[in-house]
Amino acid sequence: MEINPAVTFKHDRSIMYAKRPKVLIVGAGLAGLTLGMLLYKAGIPFEIYERAAKVKPLGSAMYFNCTTANLFKQCGIYEEFVALGKYVSSIKMCNENRELEFSVDFEGHEELYGANGYIVSRPLIYDLILRQIPEEHVHLGKKVLTMQQGGNGVLIRFSDGSEAEGDILVGADGAYSAVRQGMYEKLKKTNKLPASDALPLPFSTVRLVGQTHPLSAEEFPDLTIDKSQFRNFIATDKMYTWSTSTTAQNTVCWGAILFLDEETSKDNDAFRNSEWGPEAAAAMCEQVKDFPIISGGDKILTLQDLIDRSPKEFLSKVMLEEKVFKTWFDCRTVLIGDGMLYLSIFFSHTL
Repeated sequence: MEINPAVTFKHDRSIMYAKRPKVLIVGAGLAGLTLGMLLYKAGIPFEIYERAAKVKPLGSAMYFNCTTANLFKQCGIYEEFVALGKYVSSIKMCNENRELEFSVDFEGHEELYGANGYIVSRPLIYDLILRQIPEEHVHLGKKVLTMQQGGNGVLIRFSDGSEAEGDILVGADGAYSAVRQGMYEKLKKTNKLPASDALPLPFSTVRLVGQTHPLSAEEFPDLTIDKSQFRNFIATDKMYTWSTSTTAQNTVCWGAILFLDEETSKDNDAFRNSEWGPEAAAAMCEQVKDFPIISGGDKILTLQDLIDRSPKEFLSKVMLEEKVFKTWFDCRTVLIGDGMLYLSIFFSHTL
């Protein structure tokens, strides 16, 4: 395809309305897959391209509140979603002495909003959404090198020498999106990019996340309760919070958040562009191992007890960049992210 920017917005609209646009989605994280699922159910042509050669089942749990859970009703997979999840009736805020400070309660939300809130293991929710999309629409090992757009379409080229053509390009490929960087580079050359959008991504928190293998009631008594025991711990003398939640699969999802200051931000900067995985997580595990948790029984447990029971290959340390971009579309290209689709994500990240 030859992309000609000069003919932008000069379409014969009778031809435009006669066909459905083909959407190219870059990124097979939760945002990209969810968009793909919705397009498939709407009968709109699409393809998803992911740079990773295989999907890694990383992450801990996701909390879908009463409004986001309704998405699965609209997509006709609510019963499957509920079967995977565990009902959350409250989030308990605790201190370092394992005492309850206060509780945020959600009872009665189904009557008010049409759905309850649920904790679901991130790998399971990823698999559920992926199963809604025919596998021929998801292409792995496709790293974007360049992109072009104009009045007659979009064209992306990959590192393996292949190309893809379409009508709309969606960048769902994370904080360091190749699509966003390509779009911003062109906007900057024409002085159309706001100065704030050209600044580096700041980050102020680091997360360590994991999930245990299935546990017995003796190991973690809270697992016998039919509602998810979702607890968040707030420290008084350290720059950390940490959380635990029980799942329908008898696992415990857990995570710790380090809030960075100027000095610790420098210490963690080396991990910013590294692969998430057990190597980066090991040092942080050592830092948080003695943090107290509540199991529902008489045993005095810490995060170390959960770390010991979690598959090491699925532990991950996540750098969280926080920035609101002013520019999220240009011509035929639009940017989305997990946060735009799931406003109540807990302990989650993409591939």
